[in-house]
Amino acid sequence: MFTGIIETLGTIQEIKKEKDNIHVTVDSSITAELQIDQSVSHNGICLTVVAINNNSYTVTAIDETIKKTNLGDWKVRDSVNLERAMKLGDRLDGHIVQGHVDQTGICIATEETNGSWSYTFEYDEALNNLTIEKGSITVNGVSLTVVDSKRNQFSVAIIPYTHEHTNFKSFKVGTKINLEFDVIGKYVSKLYATR
Repeated sequence: MFTGIIETLGTIQEIKKEKDNIHVTVDSSITAELQIDQSVSHNGICLTVVAINNNSYTVTAIDETIKKTNLGDWKVRDSVNLERAMKLGDRLDGHIVQGHVDQTGICIATEETNGSWSYTFEYDEALNNLTIEKGSITVNGVSLTVVDSKRNQFSVAIIPYTHEHTNFKSFKVGTKINLEFDVIGKYVSKLYATR
């Protein structure tokens, strides 16, 4: 489990394809604190550390993960949002995030609004996910509050700290992002879909 509060950015050093799997090596300031078999959220994708070498570590993504996320679009030197799994007893500053991406979305608008930023995302409504006004959403692993919720799109407002310390600063129209819908929202959407 994660909280959606990003600890740091990592930089992709190497991407290797092996059969249907992709091995991603990331350089990060938290590498020294990691262990083999530890879960780390990368842009909202829970991946297991399989190797550590100096300041970098490697994780492996299987075909199922690649199909459901934007991981297949990652390139060397890209920045990824990183968060280690929460500890039992820690404060839950964001919201409950599983690290299981529900689907991808596309950035359709960005706007700087006098000291903050607004981003609007669109997603395929055929998967029966939905957002709730003032509810929680995870975008590339970042816990955010939904504003302007619509049937297949929503907006979020980003404070300067989040803009500076996540890969939101690299988003532009057309950027593909990972979405994990709020656990409660997922439950409501499943009820809604069966009626």
